[in-house]
Amino acid sequence: MQIKAAIFDVDGTLLDSLGIWEKADEEYLSRRGIKPEKGLGRILYPMTVEEASAYIREHYPVEQTTEEIAKGVLEIVREFYEQKAPLKPGAEALLRKLKAQDISMAVATTGERMLVEAAFDRLGIREFFQDIYTCTETGAGKDRPKIYQLAAEALQARPEEILVFEDALYAIRTAAKAGFVTVGVEDPYNAPDKEAIRETADYYTEELAEFPKFWEW
Repeated sequence: MQIKAAIFDVDGTLLDSLGIWEKADEEYLSRRGIKPEKGLGRILYPMTVEEASAYIREHYPVEQTTEEIAKGVLEIVREFYEQKAPLKPGAEALLRKLKAQDISMAVATTGERMLVEAAFDRLGIREFFQDIYTCTETGAGKDRPKIYQLAAEALQARPEEILVFEDALYAIRTAAKAGFVTVGVEDPYNAPDKEAIRETADYYTEELAEFPKFWEW
């Protein structure tokens, strides 16, 4: 097997950033002097920003409209990506190793482009990627392979020649069914799916820095 390219997810794979989506709503309320209920982040985590904003509007004494709440929550998220979102351990070392081996790279994310670009520019890793593909711009979530296929076309490689790094089980399943070589990346927020990810992915790594250890297959 000859690997020519790699596609990376962002949140939970390259960036330690999944937590902000659980904490942003709580932070929004706290900034307004409202104490959030215990476990609010976990309640809202599966929801869209609009659904979560509607929940806050219904359950808390806020004067803002649902749209204003959503805008306020997203502003907190934006601040995090621009100022704080850290790389996961070993991420930059892995990117440098792949670049040294002439592996072309792209990003496929469910997140928004402006957030990814803000974090990547601050962290100095944007240069590693040929392009960034988002589910919003491609018009399909990662329950469908479109985003990976578009990235593969740009990288000029076949699926079996491309590593796809993902931390979410459903995304790994999608990429695997489309013929890509999958690498499951451990993240605490996907701990319940850890064993299923191990069974589904072609490779699994608890830390990105460890992946080069078995680079020569």
